[in-house]
Amino acid sequence: MIKTYIKIAWRNLLKNKAFSAINILGLAIGMAGALLIALWLQNMLGMDRFHEKSDRLYIISNRDEFQGEKSAWAYTPKIMAPSMATDFPDIEAFTRYDEGNQFLTTFGDKKIIAKTVFVDPGFFNMFSLPLVKGSNNIQFDGPKGLVLTESYAKALFGDEEPIGKSVKIDSVNQVTVQAVLKDLPSNSSFKFDILLPFAYAKTIGYVDDNWGNNSISTYILLKKGSSLSDFNTKIRTYSRDHINTVNRAEGNQSAKYTGEIFAFPFKDSFLYNSGKGGNYTSGRIDIVRLFVWIGIFILLVASINFMNLSTARSERRAKEVGVRKVVGANKMGLIIQFLTESILISMIGMILATVLVFIVLPFFNELVGKQLNLSLLNLWTWLFLIGFAVFTGILAGIYPAFFLSSFQPIKTLKGKFISKTKGLSVRSILVVIQFSLAIVLIIATVVVTKQIQYTKQRERGYNENGLLYSSLKGDLEKNYKLLRDELLASNAVVSVSKNMSPVTDMYSNGWGFTSGTPTEEDKRISYNRFSTDADAVKNLGLTLIQGRDIDIYKFATDSTALILNESAVKSLHLKNPINSIVDGDGTKWTVVGVVKDFIMGSPFGDNKPMVILGPQAWFTTIHYRLNTNRGIAENLKTIESIFKKFNPDYPFEYQFIDKTYEQKFKETKAIGTLSMVFAGLTIFISCLGLLALIAYMAETRMKEIAVRKVLGASVAQVTSLLSVDFIKLVIIAILIASPIAWWAMDKWLQDYSYRIQIQWHYFAIAGLMAILISMATISYQAIKAALSNPVDSLRDE
Repeated sequence: MIKTYIKIAWRNLLKNKAFSAINILGLAIGMAGALLIALWLQNMLGMDRFHEKSDRLYIISNRDEFQGEKSAWAYTPKIMAPSMATDFPDIEAFTRYDEGNQFLTTFGDKKIIAKTVFVDPGFFNMFSLPLVKGSNNIQFDGPKGLVLTESYAKALFGDEEPIGKSVKIDSVNQVTVQAVLKDLPSNSSFKFDILLPFAYAKTIGYVDDNWGNNSISTYILLKKGSSLSDFNTKIRTYSRDHINTVNRAEGNQSAKYTGEIFAFPFKDSFLYNSGKGGNYTSGRIDIVRLFVWIGIFILLVASINFMNLSTARSERRAKEVGVRKVVGANKMGLIIQFLTESILISMIGMILATVLVFIVLPFFNELVGKQLNLSLLNLWTWLFLIGFAVFTGILAGIYPAFFLSSFQPIKTLKGKFISKTKGLSVRSILVVIQFSLAIVLIIATVVVTKQIQYTKQRERGYNENGLLYSSLKGDLEKNYKLLRDELLASNAVVSVSKNMSPVTDMYSNGWGFTSGTPTEEDKRISYNRFSTDADAVKNLGLTLIQGRDIDIYKFATDSTALILNESAVKSLHLKNPINSIVDGDGTKWTVVGVVKDFIMGSPFGDNKPMVILGPQAWFTTIHYRLNTNRGIAENLKTIESIFKKFNPDYPFEYQFIDKTYEQKFKETKAIGTLSMVFAGLTIFISCLGLLALIAYMAETRMKEIAVRKVLGASVAQVTSLLSVDFIKLVIIAILIASPIAWWAMDKWLQDYSYRIQIQWHYFAIAGLMAILISMATISYQAIKAALSNPVDSLRDE
């Protein structure tokens, strides 16, 4: 029986080639879009869930309230993990994870910069990262052990055996390769080239015992049977108690820390990465939810398109149904027959969709920043594709199957097979749904684009033109004064400054900066930290409001000098800030200048109070501004020669500030681009559905059109007659989609402190686009019907 159904379905496909091609194309595009989203979301949802002990792995996080707002952050002090492991027997293993380090690794004549992470030996017991070479029980050989990824080992050693080889770190210390890990999978949030032990970090001064220095991640493995809620109750005040004990010991009775710590499941930490409100309930998971709905929208639109195309041919199938029923076919048999046709079309569509996915996947990977792949060598992939095709076929074909199988044989054989009003009403609703979904996506694209444009036009507060930075690596720190003098003398740059971080990124923040007689609330204000040796205002192009720049080379006392931004002046309640004394970080700072607020960190966030500290603070970055009277290439060549002179072992690396700033929009731009692409696909498929509906209307009103033409109706009048009802459907779709889109995008914008207000013309733009596209689609079929010969339609009368 099934074989017969398939044979009949195949014959119907071949008999109606144009209809079948449109149906297959519509479903293929919809399924391809849904497949791409499914691949991406599978990767996102699978992040960090492949570890065998993932159900017992946790990351320690802080929670506290600042200026009336609760927040959580997953950075902890370096001393916390070993201290907790001693005090809490629930902990089976622990590791600290200090990322963001880059060291020069040297083997023979090979010198490569490595993304380096410091970990404890427990790391290898906790996380499932397969070894390629070396012992499974990695314990690090004191501070001298080293573990590499497979790709990095290949780059450094070539075809040589890496185990036991000595590698020089930063041209100073020798370490020995103990193991080689398989390259990290794409669904791992860990990103590194080499792993070094914390024992090594201690030898180079990277480890401190400061309970207030939240600068690394702490992971723990709880013992089997341990209760997370009970454990969190035990550790809640652990960090607070240590900090307040230290404060009391130092005689600082007024500084009372109120924060708490808690363990959060590591497998959820990638998706739930926003600590707003003091809990991890949002973050990347919001993007996942958004694109789940977009995927559903696309598949639903493609299915509705199939329904419209199928039911538009109902008159041609009506007599077939009538004859089948007369010769004994029952309703269920007809339903199975029509579902077989839709599933067959869906199967063919899936083949085409898979081809489309392979074609566009490289571009999609670049857009989302992933290495996704669709492996056809995996049995589960085949089962998923077949199941997806069957599901789509049933979803798309269920309504046409019941609709066509319900025809009464007597009426169909007489040509009076169904109430046109009823049929038109259902299909009209489906088209309204299609266009409503498409318009929601169009409005979303407009809002995301406007938000990006609005933020890009925001006053940054510094001059990025011709401003570059390099990391302070190797011998640059000890040779900095000589480097600075030679750079300024070279005529390649006009200014230089040494700073805590790139001006685009905030590396440090904290509370405790006070002046005068602070209140308890004043002590809880968080300040962004920056630092400089000299000429930061001039070099970065900041706007000086009062006072002067910090310059340790002119003013020896500037080691404790301080520059405030406008927000910091307000937070410190300083009416005359210049020469005021500010307490912070255990130092009394003297305010020498005030600058306008400038963006540091997210361009979508509020301006925060900021302190620019003198050279008593730490440094990681050198900023320098190019001489615009010379060519960029010529300047860079000169600068490179100077850097190589004072730091010969390291390659010269630099970043343009404007390009670094542009990277901050990458994720938001990707969301906007994806919304635009999928909105375009949805509109395209919707237009196919609209084409089906106008074809149905023209088919069912053929004789009416012929009579009107015989009585003198013009082509324009007939076209208007067929078009006006469909434009009404699009307008209804606009009215339905607009409040839904406003609600969704207003909620999305809440994540941005610096954001646009949704304007009425965004909806006007989306509505006008939908109307113009639908009119273009309708006009073709309407004019075709209006130009038809009335004699052909009235011949049987």
